[in-house]
Amino acid sequence: VAMSHWAGLLLTVAKVNLLVLVVSAVFSWSSLSDRVPEFALTKIEESDIKDDSGKEPITEDDADPEDLEVFYPTHQWQTIRPGQAVPAGSHVRLNLQTGDREAKLPDSENGKSDMREERRRKRLGKVDVDSNSFTSQELKKALAKMKESEKAERKAHEEEVRKKFRPIEQLKEEFEKLNVKMETDYEIMVKLISKFNSSASTLDEKVAALYDLEYYVHQVDNAKDFLSMGGLQLVIDGLNSTEAVLKEHAAFVLGAALSSNPKVQIEAIEGGALQKLLVILATEQPLAVKKKALFALSSMLRHFPYAQQQFLKLGGLQVLRSLFRQKGMETLHVRVVTLLYDLIVEKMLLEDSQHGDQMEEKIQQYRQVKLVPAVVEQDWCVVVSNLLAMPEHDTREKVLKTVSVLMAFCKERYRGDQALSTTLSLLRSEYEELAAEEQREGDKDGYFKELLGSVNTIIQELR
Repeated sequence: VAMSHWAGLLLTVAKVNLLVLVVSAVFSWSSLSDRVPEFALTKIEESDIKDDSGKEPITEDDADPEDLEVFYPTHQWQTIRPGQAVPAGSHVRLNLQTGDREAKLPDSENGKSDMREERRRKRLGKVDVDSNSFTSQELKKALAKMKESEKAERKAHEEEVRKKFRPIEQLKEEFEKLNVKMETDYEIMVKLISKFNSSASTLDEKVAALYDLEYYVHQVDNAKDFLSMGGLQLVIDGLNSTEAVLKEHAAFVLGAALSSNPKVQIEAIEGGALQKLLVILATEQPLAVKKKALFALSSMLRHFPYAQQQFLKLGGLQVLRSLFRQKGMETLHVRVVTLLYDLIVEKMLLEDSQHGDQMEEKIQQYRQVKLVPAVVEQDWCVVVSNLLAMPEHDTREKVLKTVSVLMAFCKERYRGDQALSTTLSLLRSEYEELAAEEQREGDKDGYFKELLGSVNTIIQELR
């Protein structure tokens, strides 16, 4: 009897231990579900047992997510049917009485969580933002609604733009009703050339036409159109006009069309523009006319070795030299020196650059231009250095650059020039004071320090 009593007692204890173990397993599962919210579905343990074919049995997790029925939890415990997907964060338990798995929403703290969720749902609308609780059909419907919403917003924006701005076709119609026609640059230039060339146009109308043409021919393509419609030759012929104001504006238009435009440069020199410009500079003309003629000449010579060669043959350097002997032409002196500097440096840079087939051909063209020997022969070394006595700092800067470039060819001439030596000493003293003042004001690399460096470099090379 005693043995039977102890056996019954042991059996009861074993049952209690088993029950405790089961309950612990359930609560552990619920805790794991709460701590790992990234899993949308409950984890079903994989069986280590394989079927007779040696393959692992297919579990619910292997099924297509679109085929799974979604379990919608509430705040009450509900039975989970086989094949249902449980949203992440749900509380899951094993009902020991029925043996079914049950789930519900997690309990809120003091009702605050429910209030926040409710406000969020109201703010976002009826769509549940938890992607883990969507079925495939619900996702498709939600995406379709989003696309419709974007399309509606886009249409609304387009409608708003239409209200603010009118289409170009409507504007053209309205302009035509007002007798206002939108013209292209080509059409405008045709009218301006016609007005300039018309014998019925007054002098003021011709000048106004040239003034407007100068604006349009700055653009490279417009300058080529200007050439094709015969406007370039008309302007070149205008350089022979007896009216000084027409000469001035014709030279201005010519210079604008020639700037960095090789095709126009070639046509201009073949049309006799170079000779006409040199005649204007060599004869007695108003300063305004010579200023525009020098501008056109500079535009023709830059980056055009053939024009430079013809310029030297026609005595162009002597013509420019004569400007230094004419009264009232002082403002042109620094422009002439700047042109000489640009032409000399242009050739030097090309010779120092890497040579290709096209570059080699251009270098051969520049080698035929004997500019530097002509500059030295006509004593431009002294003509340039004498300009250092001018009071403007900008003029001195340009002259100092030109003297530095000419130093390789004029060094002996400069060493024997006492006036140049005196001028350089005065400039050094002046720019030392100005550079020191700049430094006191906190400008360590100022403009006057740069000029002082140029003066010191020249003095050093002459020693």
